[in-house]
Amino acid sequence: MNLPNRLTMIRVVLIPVLIILYLFIDKIGQATYWLMGGVFLLASVTDYFDGFIARKQGIVTTFGKFMDPLADKLLVLSALLVLADNSRTVAFMWMPFWFPIIILARELTVTSIRLVAVGDGKIIAASQLGKYKTATTMLAILWYFFLMTLNIPWISYTGWILMGIALVLTIVSGVDYFLKNKKIILESV
Repeated sequence: MNLPNRLTMIRVVLIPVLIILYLFIDKIGQATYWLMGGVFLLASVTDYFDGFIARKQGIVTTFGKFMDPLADKLLVLSALLVLADNSRTVAFMWMPFWFPIIILARELTVTSIRLVAVGDGKIIAASQLGKYKTATTMLAILWYFFLMTLNIPWISYTGWILMGIALVLTIVSGVDYFLKNKKIILESV
């Protein structure tokens, strides 16, 4: 297994770590968010470097094209669900439950299109718009983990703006992905 694929697998392994930390929030306290933020940041850095190294060294693999976006989705959705679950106990402008629902709907749609394509022997790599969506969403999640716990109004509003941008990019990139690949979908009908 090459280095970019190993970095992708590290990201996958860090997802349960994030969830386990959240399960101990009552014992760890406020620092749990910063610990989860650190794990999420480390996982996000592996996302950047696996793609950078793969492109620079020309070692793009079918496994990487498939697993990298899947690892991103699992990481982001796990973090969003943790943050949305926490909104029951944190008062000021936390993550509404419907943020992850919109993102999950887009991710399931894109993954379904990818699976249909794989069934036809085609691999669809992530689009540039999808990469912007992922980067913006990861930035918003880091904002929530590290800063939203301070419960300062301007920080909370900024977090919502960042997540709003991520949601818009989620919807736009999902529609773009669907339109660019509708031939694959219609062929299977």
